Amino acid sequence: MESTERQADALTLRADCTNCFGLCCVALPFGRSADFAVDKPAGTPCAQLNDDFGCSIHTRLRTSGFTGCTVYDCFGAGQKVSRVTFGGEDWRRNPRAAPAMFAAFPVVRQLHELLWYLTEALTLAAAREVHGALRELLAETEDLTLLAPDGLAALDVPAHRQRVNVLLLRTSELVRAGARPAGKGRRPKDRRGADLMGARLRGADLRGTSLRGAYLIAADLRGADLRRTDLIGADLRDADLSGADLTGAIFLTQPQLNAARGDGATRLPTALERPAHWS
Repeated sequence: MESTERQADALTLRADCTNCFGLCCVALPFGRSADFAVDKPAGTPCAQLNDDFGCSIHTRLRTSGFTGCTVYDCFGAGQKVSRVTFGGEDWRRNPRAAPAMFAAFPVVRQLHELLWYLTEALTLAAAREVHGALRELLAETEDLTLLAPDGLAALDVPAHRQRVNVLLLRTSELVRAGARPAGKGRRPKDRRGADLMGARLRGADLRGTSLRGAYLIAADLRGADLRRTDLIGADLRDADLSGADLTGAIFLTQPQLNAARGDGATRLPTALERPAHWS
């Protein structure tokens, strides 16, 4: 039951570009790099944005030098700001509202990311003792996403994020406590913020390890066991997850998977999708 509810909630916390006014293509800046072929300042529409707010190169973003776009996910903030905060009135028809809309989008995006984590935490039976507090904070966070533009602009997002993080940390501890690695009663390691760039972790038993905010760029995680591993904020860019077991990994997001490499043998949590560019 909880798994089904989680999947239903995940759908509302994932980008629905058909109901968005291309906000990520306008509000956000990007610079010429390996991820983006050109420079674009915040508030300026991308040259590839169509009149209907669709992307003219959507099916060939990676080959056109816009890998960064294929990694990004707004967690459903785009449609929330477009259809709820601004009631379906787009920035082209109402240019006066454009600055407020572009300012609201990244705020709601951060709140929707927190909703993703809180929603997932409520599906974890091992964290049942904090479910009541999680539900309260989930409802409060949802209410914040419904604030008017002025309210969103005045919101102290870092302070709210810190309150959420306290509960997510406790959730992580409770879940990982049941994933002791085999052998001599060893406790799962805490590798928060660790520099593991390019690390050779092929086949590693990482069950229950905290990799919160760890740098796993280009790490070799082929065949690694990442069940009940806390991956919140971990940088998985170009990490090789081929054959890895991520079932039960906690606080993993679609953008993290999109930034990594994997294959048909990579095992994923049910709420996430296998990226189209994986082999």
